Amino acid sequence: MTGSRVLALGHYQPSGVLTNEDLAKIVDTDDAWIRSRVGIRTRHVAAPDESVDAMASEAAAKALAASGLAAEDIDLVLVATCTATDRSPNTAARVAAKLGLRAPAAMDINVVCSGFTHALATADHAIRAGSATHALVIGAEKFTDVVDWTDRSTCVLVGDGAGAAVVSASDEPLIGPVVWGSVPQMGNAIRIEGEPTRFAQEGQTVYRWATTQLPAIARTVCERSGILPADLGGVVLHQANLRIIEPVAERIGAVNAVVARDVIDSGNTSAASVPLALSKLVERREIPSGAPVLLFAFGGNLSYAGQVIRCP
Repeated sequence: MTGSRVLALGHYQPSGVLTNEDLAKIVDTDDAWIRSRVGIRTRHVAAPDESVDAMASEAAAKALAASGLAAEDIDLVLVATCTATDRSPNTAARVAAKLGLRAPAAMDINVVCSGFTHALATADHAIRAGSATHALVIGAEKFTDVVDWTDRSTCVLVGDGAGAAVVSASDEPLIGPVVWGSVPQMGNAIRIEGEPTRFAQEGQTVYRWATTQLPAIARTVCERSGILPADLGGVVLHQANLRIIEPVAERIGAVNAVVARDVIDSGNTSAASVPLALSKLVERREIPSGAPVLLFAFGGNLSYAGQVIRCP
């Protein structure tokens, strides 16, 4: 095998839904203010006893069922998360135990909002190197655990959920080369730190950086994969803010692509946002099987990672 492919997808969101009107009862805000600044209408909120690994397991189980593989076929589990509360057992190991996987390598990856695209690249590399054959790659977050509900600049942004992909060896590379990096000198622009742990960001700094720097990097992702932006069938950017997603997609030049706008209904789910949005698009058959799709995420550490995949 000379490459890997995304074989199947799955996603999970908690049943609890928090609308902009609900938030207006908690903090000084309203629907018009939120929608004009970030485009979000609703977000899903996990129950107090609903853990990151529980959500990750739900999404992974759906992806595994859709793939047609058995649990014992999975030999690598990667979970991208920055909101798991326990250090050991890690989230990946707990997912493996819940799904009855036999003896997989199991690792968590913390690159905040770009965690899933980093994890997808890592799975692709492991499969290309012969270290794995079938991987579960998951993004899962309970971001509502780390938000300050008195801060209207951040509490309106976040939601909870999980998305997962089964990645398998392929006789041709259907996951393109990753382009990844970071701006560590600007790492304080997005923070999840302190006691109690809280999410904070310099919103204008992130907005300016994302809208000015990311389009050129995303075009490089397409170039590395041998794809013209105009030939993309889909664009799934990190679902942070509709005012970032829409101009960045336009500046990439993806004029014929379906652009994911799941942020409207799900809010910013950090590492879960790309697989969650992609899984929904595939479930609704909005992107044809085999079409090239740009996945590109950015966020904490001002890190970024992207690749072009073929839609399962």
